[in-house]
Formats: sequence, C-alpha cells, structure tokens
Amino acid sequence: MLKYYSATDVGLVRKHNEDSLLVTDKQLFLVADGMGGHAAGDIASRIFVTTVDAALQDGENIDTQDSLRNVFIRGNQAIYISRLVHPERRGMGTTATMLSIREKTAVWAHVGDSRLYRLRNGELKQITRDHSLVADLVENGSITEAEARKHPHKNMLMRAVGVEEFVQVDTGEFAIKDNDIFLLCSDGLTNMTSEEEIKQLLAADDGNKAAKLVQAALDGGGLDNVTAIVVEYHE
Repeated sequence: MLKYYSATDVGLVRKHNEDSLLVTDKQLFLVADGMGGHAAGDIASRIFVTTVDAALQDGENIDTQDSLRNVFIRGNQAIYISRLVHPERRGMGTTATMLSIREKTAVWAHVGDSRLYRLRNGELKQITRDHSLVADLVENGSITEAEARKHPHKNMLMRAVGVEEFVQVDTGEFAIKDNDIFLLCSDGLTNMTSEEEIKQLLAADDGNKAAKLVQAALDGGGLDNVTAIVVEYHE
C-alpha cells in the first residue's frame, strides 16, 4: 500500500514558483525545478510535467528504466524546441527527478540537482547524484560538504533538461522494503534544511509530511521555491 503527500510553495523571496510536480494514481511521481528567469523556468518545468502526464494519459506504462529515460528525452526535446521557437526563453531548462513504484520495485530517473531520498530503518540515503559544480568539487575532494553549502556557485548545474538538444539521464532501480519512505524534492528544500531535520520529519508519524518539510524550508529562510513529495510504502 502506498500513502503519499505533496506540497509546494513560492518561498519568501521569489515572485514566481518555477517548481512543478506530478502525483498520479499510476504510482508515478515527479518533481521539476525550472530555471531561466522571467517565467521561463516555470514554462520549462511545466512543459516537462505536461509531457510526462500526456504519456500517461495515452496509456503508456512508465515503469522501467528505459521508459523513464525515453519520456525524459521527449520532455527534453519539447523544452528545447520551445526555446528555439521563442527566443525570449533562451536559457530556460529544468531539473527533473522521477520515481515509479512497480510492485515491490522502485524505478527512478534524474537530471539536475533536485533529489530522491530513501528513509529505511532510520537511515536517510540520497539515491540521486546532483549534477552540479559543487557536487563535482566534493566528489574530487576539492571542497567539503560544509563548504559546498556556502559555495558562491552552488546553484551552477552541469546538466539540465531542455538546455541541449540531447540529454544524459541517470536511471536506477532497487527492491522496496516494508515501511520505506521516499522523498522527491527541489533544492529549495535541501538548501534550507539539514538532512537530519529531513530525516526527523520523514520519520514522524503525524500529518502531511510534505507540508511539514516545506514549512521547515520556509522557517529556514525560504530563499527559493520549495517542493516536496513524500511516498510511504507499507505491506
């Protein structure tokens, strides 16, 4: 049995919410964080979500690594073409993190610095890898995790959907265990909260966990749009 929650907020500084999300009864979940400014980021994330939703409405089964990758590629093409047709949208793109629950298997796809986490037996694990400059610097030992959080270029993406004609998509899958909890979120959450705070809110046994996570980001400063989807699996 799945139980899920979702929430999004413009934050305390931005004028527009460039995040988009998709929660479906087909056990597919998606968070997209647009970029580009002047409402173009909002357009990019919305185009991506619309592409995925249209595929579902057409009866497609998006529940394998290949099918998730293929819909990412279509979303990338749709955004890229929109950039070409509308010069004022130059520079727009979006992150995207998608999770499909197929029986007892979690299948995911990812581009950018939105994230997928899994809470299992009290341990919070980041499943996706950020496609960002600071993630690369941490990985090669140039800076620490603490330094990455304050790095002046921490929002510089190395990969995003719709920016180039072709996109490289990370995918993976793993077996689900009873009481697993999954979190899909934009960086408006992870930049404003600690992983310890996220773990505590996911583990709490009350209320809309996504809304509580969003509120924690607002309490932490709310410098960006913030979006969270929480999915709980119970046998």
